[in-house]
Formats: sequence, structure tokens, C-alpha cells
Amino acid sequence: MSSDPKRMAVVLAAALLAVVPAASARASDHRQSAGAHIASALRGSPVYVDPAYGTAVPPSRQRRLAAEIKRTRLPIKVVLTPLTKGDAFDGESDVLADVVHDRLPQRELILITTDGDFPDTLNGYEWPSDTHQTEDAVRATAFLDETREAGLADMTAKAVRLVAEGDGTKVYEEATKDLDGPSPEADAAGATKSASHGPRSWPWLPIGGAALTVLALALVGGRLAARRRRSRTAAVPELVFATARAADETELRRRAETEVLALGEATREAPVERTPALQRALDAYTAAGTVLDAARGVPDLAGVLALVAEGENALSGAAAPLPLCFFNPLHGRATTRATWRPLGRRDRLRVATCPDCASALARHRPPEVLTDTGPDGRTVPYFEVPARRSVWAATGYGSYGSPTEQVNRGDFTRSLS
Repeated sequence: MSSDPKRMAVVLAAALLAVVPAASARASDHRQSAGAHIASALRGSPVYVDPAYGTAVPPSRQRRLAAEIKRTRLPIKVVLTPLTKGDAFDGESDVLADVVHDRLPQRELILITTDGDFPDTLNGYEWPSDTHQTEDAVRATAFLDETREAGLADMTAKAVRLVAEGDGTKVYEEATKDLDGPSPEADAAGATKSASHGPRSWPWLPIGGAALTVLALALVGGRLAARRRRSRTAAVPELVFATARAADETELRRRAETEVLALGEATREAPVERTPALQRALDAYTAAGTVLDAARGVPDLAGVLALVAEGENALSGAAAPLPLCFFNPLHGRATTRATWRPLGRRDRLRVATCPDCASALARHRPPEVLTDTGPDGRTVPYFEVPARRSVWAATGYGSYGSPTEQVNRGDFTRSLS
């Protein structure tokens, strides 16, 4: 009997040794498949945008980015895709870059990707050497005043321009000079002062909150840089907190303004003879402008994004395109339709859902929903606001009605009164 535990341990070890290579092989296959998919898309366009970022970088912006890249005459490719631990690339942009590079035939390549640690931050790579100072050029976009709070599309466009200018290191050093620590002389002076007056007189105590924030961000960046392969310094702009302030009204308004302008430009450039639904796109553009001008908060600004998506769908000519996510349009474009029964009701609705909300429904869990203020002043899911008071509740942001039609016939402005 005393040998049974040993025998069991041997059996378990053998089983583990058999499972680990198989799991590793499956992960490798998944990685190569995902890399092949992205590389295949990059052969047709220098810009690859995952559907999850379809709202942040809509097709019209993708086309503009591709045109900007073409004008540089450089082998630039852009890959904007969410990176999370456990995905095909294990959340590492370095892994993504290497796999995509291996899958592309060109020897010279400049690659701009999203970052795994900070989703709205970019990384730059270049092969066979960093001739165009790509790493610093792309990294600088996190610290420049003009792009520190920019959307993903604008930040990517700026990265492309900085790479083309070929002076990325100088731009990066200039943008981050205020993050430098004190000089050795200042350290020595501070140490002397601290020794003579005790710990309560440390010279950094009077520093303002903004300076402490910069110092904290620099320290976080240093720790992350130590973890990263190729000794990369992680960019730590204000966008690090993008998830926490996803519903921030000021940021959302800026994003909505950018997307409305992009839709207007796309409609002007669309060839009439090859865009049968051009009038619908123009109607959506008009409606988006109407809502943007009078938007009272996040639900209305989310409605602007839904109207822009409706306009883009009209320009694309796709058959039965999906709108933004019904439960929370800030999640981005829906990828499927799901059956959902509102709490306390017997009837069911077919609504457009993003992957996260579809997964929540499949597990019988409540999805994360966008909220609004009800007639009694309470915060409620937006779809519980009476339809006569909310175009968004009446249409589900496009899931079961056209917000463009309702806005343009005056329903939105009537609900404001």
C-alpha cells in the first residue's frame, strides 16, 4: 500500500507531461492562425482593425489612414486589435508583432500595433533595424499634448506622420523631458536638508498633485518597462485610465465630434454611382449633427455614435449590417443577434449584441447596460425610459428601429422639451 502514492504521482506526472505539449501545440496553432488572418488582411490594405475597434476607427478613418500611409512611401502596416492575457498572443504586442512579421513576405517592415498593457496606447516595431526611429516615434504619441487625449484613430495617424518624418527620438525626448528625475546635485542638496531637518522636511512634500501624478506615472512606466521584452519603456499617458473613464462625457463628446466629421467627409468622397444608399448616409450624417448639437449627456452622445454607425453601414453597402451593441453602444459594433427577455416581461426581443454581452446572456447573467435618467429622476437602464421620452429606448440604438428616421422627423428634439 505504501507504494500506491508513489505510483499515483508517477502516473499524474506522465499525464501532465502528455497534456502540456498538447496544450502548447494548440496555443501555437491558435497564434499562427490569428497571425495568418491578420497578415492576409494586411496584403489587401496596410490597416487592419479588429471589429472591437470598429467604432473607434471606422471604415472611413481606415481608408484615410491607408491613404496617409501610401503617401509616406514607407512599408508601414497598422494592426489595431485588443490584446488580453490568454488570447492568441497572450496579451503581448511583441508576440503579435513577431507573428505578423513572420507571416508577411516583405523584408523591410514598419509595424504599428496596440499595446497589451494599455489598450489605447501604441507600440512601434521596425525590421531589419530601427532606421526610421519607429519605436520612439510611436511611443511619443502617448506624451504629446495634441494626442494625449486623442482617440485611437488620431493617435495612429500621428504615429504614421512621426515615423515618416524620421525624427522620432528627438520628438520623444522633448515630449518626456519633464518626466526626468532631479539632478544628482539636487539629490545631494535634498539629502543634506533632510538630514538637518528630519523626515518631515523632505523636499518633495510640497510638490503639487500634478507633479506627483507625473512622478507616479513615470514609476509605473519604469516597472512595466522592466517586464517587457526588448527593454521597451511602456507609454503611460492619461489614456492609461481610458477604461475607467469610458463614459466620461467630455471625452465621449470629443470622440463623437471626430466621428461625425469623418462621416461627413466619407459621404462627400463617396462615388454616387457606386453608393446606392448614399442618401441614407447623408440622412444619418444630418441626424448625427442634430443630436451632437443638443446632446445632454452620455446616452445622447452614444446615440451620435449609433447614427454614425448607421451612416457607415449605408456607405458600405453591406447586406443587413449590425448596429452598435444594444445593451451598451459604447461597447462598439455588435457581432451577432441574441434573443433577450426583459425582466418582468413575457415577450422576447431580438437585439444586436457585442461578444461580451452575448456571452453574458449565454451564461444567464445580466449584461453591462448603459443607464439613463428616468422620469422620476432615478438612474435606470436606458431602455426602461419611456419610448416617447427617448429615441434610444424607442430604437435600441438601432437594434429594432432606425434612430436616423426618428431624429430627422423631430422625435429627438420633441423629447428635449
